[in-house]
Amino acid sequence: MPTPPLQTRPTEIIGETACGDCPLRRLPLFINHTDDEHSLVQSLKQRELRLGAMETLIHEGQTDAPLYTLLRGWAFRYKTLSDGRRQILSFLLAGDFIGVQQKMADAAAHGVDTLTDAVFCVFKRDSLWELHRRSPTMGFNITWLTAHEESLVDDTLLSVGRRSAEERIAMLLILLFKRAAALQADGGAAGVPFPLTQQHVADGLGLSLVHTNKTLRKLERRGLHRIADGRLFMLDVKAMARTADLYGDGRPPPRPLV
Repeated sequence: MPTPPLQTRPTEIIGETACGDCPLRRLPLFINHTDDEHSLVQSLKQRELRLGAMETLIHEGQTDAPLYTLLRGWAFRYKTLSDGRRQILSFLLAGDFIGVQQKMADAAAHGVDTLTDAVFCVFKRDSLWELHRRSPTMGFNITWLTAHEESLVDDTLLSVGRRSAEERIAMLLILLFKRAAALQADGGAAGVPFPLTQQHVADGLGLSLVHTNKTLRKLERRGLHRIADGRLFMLDVKAMARTADLYGDGRPPPRPLV
C-alpha cells in the first residue's frame, strides 16, 4: 500500500532563527560549536516548520522526508503493526535530531508524531552527507547523536523485557524528567512539562492501560512524583531512581546540537 501523503497544517515560516543565535545553544546541555560549524549548519537549513499537537511529521514508510532538529516542543517515534497496535520507540525533546535512520534505508522505518505544538528546523535531504564531507567534527557529532539515541532505545528494551511495571514507569518518569529539566533554567525545580497521556506511557513500555493507571497511582501515593496540570514534579528523585533500578543519576550528558 503506498504511503499516504504527509498530513500537516500548512507549512509556516516563523521568525527564522539564525543557527548561531539558537536559544538552545545557550543551555549548558549543549556543547559549544565554532562559528564555521554554525555557518555550515545554517547553509544546510531550509526553513522552520510549525506543527500542532498530535500531527504527523514523518509517516512510516515515507521516502521523501528531510532531516529535522526539534527546536521546541515534544514528539515521539513509533512503529505500528497491521492491526494498529503501536510501540513508541522514544520520546523526542528539543535538540533531538530526527531522520538519520531513514537515510540508511530506502524509507522511514518508523513514524514521528508530535505530542505538543512543535517547531522543527528543516534541513536538506543530503545534509547528512554534506556534514560528514565538509566537517569531520560535525560528522562525528551525528554519529554520537545516533549512538546516544540507540542507547535510549536499549534502555527501553531492557525495561520492556526485564523490568517490572513499577520499575518501567519509574525509569521512564525519571529519564524524561531529567531530560526536560536540562532544558529549563530552573533545572526542574518547578516541575517540567509532561504532555504524555497514560496511553503514551503504556505504548512506550508495553503495558496495558489499566496496569499503567494503577502503577502511576501507586508511585504517586508513595510520594515519589506528582503529575498535575500537564506538568511532572519529581518529589523524591533518589527513591524513584532506586525503584527504577537506575544506573547513574539519569542526567543527560552534554551533547552536540545540529
